[in-house]
Amino acid sequence: MKVKKTIGRVDKVDLPTLGIENANAKIDTGAYTSSIHCKKIQVIENELCFQLPVDVAGKTILKKFYTKEFFKKGIRSSNGVLQDRYIIKTKIVLFGKSYLTEFSLTDRSQMKNPILLGRKLLKDRFLVDVSQKNLSYEQKQLS
Repeated sequence: MKVKKTIGRVDKVDLPTLGIENANAKIDTGAYTSSIHCKKIQVIENELCFQLPVDVAGKTILKKFYTKEFFKKGIRSSNGVLQDRYIIKTKIVLFGKSYLTEFSLTDRSQMKNPILLGRKLLKDRFLVDVSQKNLSYEQKQLS
């Protein structure tokens, strides 16, 4: 049987392919797909273009990203509304290990955390302890 890591209700995660470090993420067992906050999502000549808020020298800037590897999927939002969202695959680092996972792109500017980690990533890898937080980040700080 595979040993599962315990993750808290929130953590700070790295998305190395996107140049994002220590981004606040909410662990959400009610969500199937993980999601990431972004702006200006559009398809230009078969390429997905989107902007992510990234910290550069203590300032948050919007950085443009392009990918040809994406698809569209119906995602039910927290208020129950079905939305068509673009999905990308990228690496996330938790507890020093990298996982390739899917993220839906959406405007999470009204949410406390720019990243939401859903069951598709968590399943068979993590146990969620809602009394804990930042367990992966704390381990990273000790390394």
